[in-house]
Amino acid sequence: MKIVTADEMRQLEHQAAEQGLTSEILMENAGLGVAKEVQHLCGGVIGKRIVVLVGPGNNGGDGLVAARYLHNWGASVRIYLCQRNPTLKSPTVNTGIQQSADKNLNLVLETGITIIQTSEDKDVSHLEANLALADLILDALLGTGKARPIEGIMAQVVQKLTLAKAKHPWLTVVSLDLPSGLNPDTGAMDPNGVNADITITLGYPKVGLFSFPGAQNVGELKMVDIGLPATLGRHISLELITSAWTRSVLPPRPLDANKGSFGRALVFAGSINYIGAAYLACAGASRSGAGLVTLATPCSLVPIVAGKLTEATYLPLAEDSAGLISDSDKFLEIAQTFDVCLMGCGLGQSPGAIKLVKRITASDEISTKCWIIDADALNILSQVPQWWSACRRLGTNTILTPHPGEMARLTGYSVEEVQSNRVKVAREMAIKWGKVVALKGAFTVIANPEGNVMLSPFANPGLSSAGTGDVLSGIIAGLAAQGLTPRDAAACGVYLHGASGEMICNETGSTGTLASDLLPAIPKAIKKMKEEGASGSGSKQR
Repeated sequence: MKIVTADEMRQLEHQAAEQGLTSEILMENAGLGVAKEVQHLCGGVIGKRIVVLVGPGNNGGDGLVAARYLHNWGASVRIYLCQRNPTLKSPTVNTGIQQSADKNLNLVLETGITIIQTSEDKDVSHLEANLALADLILDALLGTGKARPIEGIMAQVVQKLTLAKAKHPWLTVVSLDLPSGLNPDTGAMDPNGVNADITITLGYPKVGLFSFPGAQNVGELKMVDIGLPATLGRHISLELITSAWTRSVLPPRPLDANKGSFGRALVFAGSINYIGAAYLACAGASRSGAGLVTLATPCSLVPIVAGKLTEATYLPLAEDSAGLISDSDKFLEIAQTFDVCLMGCGLGQSPGAIKLVKRITASDEISTKCWIIDADALNILSQVPQWWSACRRLGTNTILTPHPGEMARLTGYSVEEVQSNRVKVAREMAIKWGKVVALKGAFTVIANPEGNVMLSPFANPGLSSAGTGDVLSGIIAGLAAQGLTPRDAAACGVYLHGASGEMICNETGSTGTLASDLLPAIPKAIKKMKEEGASGSGSKQR
């Protein structure tokens, strides 16, 4: 599913108009779609008390259409007009009044829905009274139009909404397209912005919905098709990873398969201080379906890890008197027999590790099909001037999996600069370096050297614990071993990792999740997606 900027959305709507899909048609489709979502959310709207906050522009127009349908379906609807300048006579019921140039407002007037104008409610007492009695608030104040600060009467309206929500926690706030005050491109949030329980985005989701701090105000994200032809969005280079896409690239599991059918993954990981990282990465590769996983690690760690990681094979590496890895020709000899090599998880930055990583990445001796570089291997690379050209072994078949701190070291940016525009930074660096980049974090960003970007739909605080990144790198390695392209392995791995985390948090909550908890959930997440595909469900996912 494509993700768009505000300008891209306007261009799509303009192109649709040239094909006969006028703004009136799209608005009608949007309002109807929103009303259907609200009806589904409420389990039917007959007798439900719904307040629709209507602002200027198309977002307010969409809200008026939704209000009309909800009224016709039996809801008790109140419309609060904020800065729409309708030229109405009465602040209460306006049955039959036809004094507005606003077509959607006129259609609402014909229904007899109660309308309250801010111009007739200076102390917003009418709004406060209606909010106190409401079951659901539909926020249609501001959408993807020109960014404007929320101030004056509109700020008062949002403040009253916030107070009503605090007093009545059961009150559901549904934002139309975006929570009002959210910048659709950057995720910046107006201090007086709306904090939604549910956001129903229209046509295509907007970049700002997946960017912090504004993403914190989105709540559950739902999407409504407004009738834009799919062909119009083909040029959009940013996509949301969905369960349907992930299912389409999952490696097949033929009945006559053997372990050789699913590839060989070599994991170069672990040091005396980070033994668990080696286990988690290898287990992640196995749980995502790799046929054979081999751990290359300092020889003194092998008996420790083998007690828990019984299915893997081992490549013990020479080490110095301190138990730190030393250079090993043996690794160079065997690495080329594997389909994928994951390097870096818990590796440490001892002189021997640094020497070996630099030798591996600069070598022309190894013909491994795919490289995944993570953690300490990334930190070692960041110390090499112009590393992307100096490290000849790391071509376009390479996947880099940095967290924001590692990305900052690789690029020379600050962490704040990386986080302030994650999509832009990941895309630019993937193109510059000629590598697939998976910038980890909430809404992980995957960019390829052609400049195409995929975005994870998951932001889960339960995954904010040590070792979850090692599991992710392992999953990606397991998928790459089974033949997925670097971009597909990274994006599919990120989705499976996030879906596994969601399964755990749905069961136990977001506090106390351990990286090892993810491991048994990985095949369950794969099974669930396959079952959803067979039943035709699971098409709407955040």
